[in-house]
Amino acid sequence: MDAFECLATKLDIRDFSQIEVPGDIKLKVLEAARLTGTGLNTQHWRFILVENKENLKILANDSLSGKWIEKSNFAIIVLTNPKYNFHLIDAGRVLQNMQLAAWNYGIGSGLYTKVDDSKLKEDFKIPSELNPSVILGFGYPIKNFKSNKKDRLAIDKLAYQERYGERVNTY
Repeated sequence: MDAFECLATKLDIRDFSQIEVPGDIKLKVLEAARLTGTGLNTQHWRFILVENKENLKILANDSLSGKWIEKSNFAIIVLTNPKYNFHLIDAGRVLQNMQLAAWNYGIGSGLYTKVDDSKLKEDFKIPSELNPSVILGFGYPIKNFKSNKKDRLAIDKLAYQERYGERVNTY
């Protein structure tokens, strides 16, 4: 899939089929994370791959907003180091790359950020210097999204030319 088509059609998915995602695709998603740039090339993020059903259930119980994660095929906990003031920007960069890499193979994903930090850190043995910044669940979507039509505002409602309020040139 072409890169622009991938980002133009990617949807957030939280309802997954029970079809198993192959291990090589899981590794490609992790590789997409590893290849992502970071501020000052610190590469401070770390990733926990969660694929055991019991651990997905624990992850769901540690969540304040992502109980659906239990039904995913696998999840990735993105950890960042808050000593870097750009750590959340890096978390966003890495999660987008993982989601796009997965979507390229027909794997959907969704994310959440609200967790019981102390419980999650204990359950997954997360070092104190790292924060769980985002958690992503992955799997094949239950629904077939043929049109992939997104409900988005028109470009002239979002982008401006040179100064705020000046209509953007749509060429």
